[in-house]
Amino acid sequence: MGRRVFFSFHYQQDLERAIQVRDSWRSSGEANMFLDPDSWEAIERQGPDAIEGWIARQMDDTSVTVVLIGEHTANRRYVKFEIEKSLNEGKGLFGIYIDGIRDSKGQTSARGGNPLDGFTAGIPERIFGPLRGWLIARRVNSVFRTYDWVRDGGEGHFAEWVEEAARTVGL
Repeated sequence: MGRRVFFSFHYQQDLERAIQVRDSWRSSGEANMFLDPDSWEAIERQGPDAIEGWIARQMDDTSVTVVLIGEHTANRRYVKFEIEKSLNEGKGLFGIYIDGIRDSKGQTSARGGNPLDGFTAGIPERIFGPLRGWLIARRVNSVFRTYDWVRDGGEGHFAEWVEEAARTVGL
């Protein structure tokens, strides 16, 4: 049985590329479903608390969060919320640059910043002696990897990346 994965991305700009990544995973694991644009707009009209509540429910029973990094992902409020929630809940986490994935018009996008760069988290270390069992604050991007979907062969390696992220947090 595959792991349940939560996909974090800039909905309005990167949905088409996110669907391509998700569809490559669906054959080997379980992914959360994406909302259609009308449903997303209905939740969005209810305000930030409703959006965060919906996100939290979607993240239930997932073990790994995949941040799909497009041109403007790093600045998105809800992407930051999803990363923080993943860290607080001890989920595996990794990023994938999706700027090289072509959309239905054959276009790629500009590379954006990595949203994992701004986070620090208490990461369990395998330490012996007086610090045994402590959480050591580390930069998230030094613990969890970021890949490039096109250059790193995402279609052939995605399942491995999910398992590596899960192992990193002991799942």
